[in-house]
Amino acid sequence: MKGTTMDILAFGAHPDDVEIGAGGILAKHSALGRTTGICDLTFGELSTNGDIKTREAEGARAGEILGLTARHRMGFPDRGLTGSQEQVDAMVKLIRQWKPKVVLAPYWQDRHPDHIACSQMVKEAVFDAAIRKKAAEVGMEPHRVTQVYYYFINDISQADLIVDISEVYAKKREAILAFESQFIPGPDRADTPLNQPTYIAMVEGRDQLWGHQIGTSHGEGLVSATPLRMDQLV
Repeated sequence: MKGTTMDILAFGAHPDDVEIGAGGILAKHSALGRTTGICDLTFGELSTNGDIKTREAEGARAGEILGLTARHRMGFPDRGLTGSQEQVDAMVKLIRQWKPKVVLAPYWQDRHPDHIACSQMVKEAVFDAAIRKKAAEVGMEPHRVTQVYYYFINDISQADLIVDISEVYAKKREAILAFESQFIPGPDRADTPLNQPTYIAMVEGRDQLWGHQIGTSHGEGLVSATPLRMDQLV
């Protein structure tokens, strides 16, 4: 993607992270004509089921369902998100290329260390992308992201903002299940927490809870690390 400003860029540590936590938000904004993208930091190659080729195909299918403008794979090592300057600079380069208005990242508290690492790395990359004297590549102009929001993967907490995704919830569910190797059990797949019926039920229950809080059937909760601005209340 060149020469276009990305409206929303969502980072995930693994393919399927964004679909779980913010798939509805991306589907909704894509349907509204906004440009949306996902950046997977790893190929998820250490997952119990599936392999790199399979997960890449699943991610492409999920992207089609969500109507993504673009999907990028950094190829950092699974369980190797060190937050090194080299890794952060690669993320800075992408942010400066795609120029997102809004960036989404995993919530900074999660049972998976890679999700926590991704959250911190996005924070650093967004910050560095705006520094004029800190260029990840010669000739690239700095870019300042308007807002960063954090989405939930395995857990739930108090949301600062809930987006109504009721009308696109079927697409979110379809996008998650596009990752068949992760969420659908089979004779050639080992049992994991992800492919048990309780996991998808947890995600849907959480989205229903957030939807109930705003008077709709389904919602996705986001957290902001900074105060949200409102010019006036009425």
